Amino acid sequence: MDSILITGASGFIGSFLVEGALERGMKVWAGVRRTSSRAYLKDKRVRFLELDFARPDILAKQLAAHAAKEGKFDYIVHCAGVTKCADKRDFERVNFTQTKCFVETLQALEMVPRQFAFISTLSVFGPVREHDFTPISEEDTPRPNTAYGQSKLKAEAFLQGLEGFPYVIYRPTGVYGPREKDYFLMAKSIRRHVDFSVGFSRQDLTFVYVKDIVQAVFLGIEKQVCRRAYFLSDGKVYASRTFSDLLRKELGNPRVLRLTCPLWLLRLISLIAEGVAKCKKGTSTLNSDKYNIMKQRNWQCDIAPTVNELGYSPAYDLARGVKEAVAWYKEEGWL
Repeated sequence: MDSILITGASGFIGSFLVEGALERGMKVWAGVRRTSSRAYLKDKRVRFLELDFARPDILAKQLAAHAAKEGKFDYIVHCAGVTKCADKRDFERVNFTQTKCFVETLQALEMVPRQFAFISTLSVFGPVREHDFTPISEEDTPRPNTAYGQSKLKAEAFLQGLEGFPYVIYRPTGVYGPREKDYFLMAKSIRRHVDFSVGFSRQDLTFVYVKDIVQAVFLGIEKQVCRRAYFLSDGKVYASRTFSDLLRKELGNPRVLRLTCPLWLLRLISLIAEGVAKCKKGTSTLNSDKYNIMKQRNWQCDIAPTVNELGYSPAYDLARGVKEAVAWYKEEGWL
């Protein structure tokens, strides 16, 4: 049995990656913090490995102890990271510095796996090709305009700069599905008869269902790809209201008040929400980073290399994905 470590295993994407590895008969370690929820990691085949990425000395001891007992991992999927922070400096600290420390520790302990998959984001490219609305390509120059995107880009550059290191980078667009909480807020709002959209100009959106990310990652392992980066979407482009329209359909077409928020007002609200969250020492779904993401008009990306090199074939378009996600929210009592 091939062994695999999935960091951030208690999170939305990570928990599905754990399930995908189990389905493929792998020996699975879920990398978690001591305080991490294990609500979606209840399969008895899951082995747990507590990892303290914030303390390099402790992390080295944790990994060394595992190596002494079990040997090194065949594969690692590094999904741990943050998507929202009260302090923007935490994006770099967690998404870049801790990734760098993790990889350097693996190298020092001679625990470099056959493949190190890094879950990045399309946001590393920022607002690209908004003049002609053509798909973002891997040849484009990244210019992220969020602290989140900048931190992920810095981590990508670090991995790409390591001679011979067997990385594979995945850059998903908007990820949705069961257990996801941000897009869930849209469903919750529609359930309360209010539908928000942002800006009045054209916006081309793309999405990827969480299970299709799992498909791509394990195709990358199967194909033994190395030192490549791939965009992930379902291959289609959607208008700004398509997601909410599909949510309405699955919720029984409730009547809604449609509100379009001008970008200047969204920015003001985001700054206020961010300020309040800082005062409460918490995080807010609406913040200046999220504002820059929401105002971006072109989210198209070229998945042809993913399809051609990995054999990736998205199983979920938006209609199927929303249907399954809403059914899960209802079954779990979220809606």
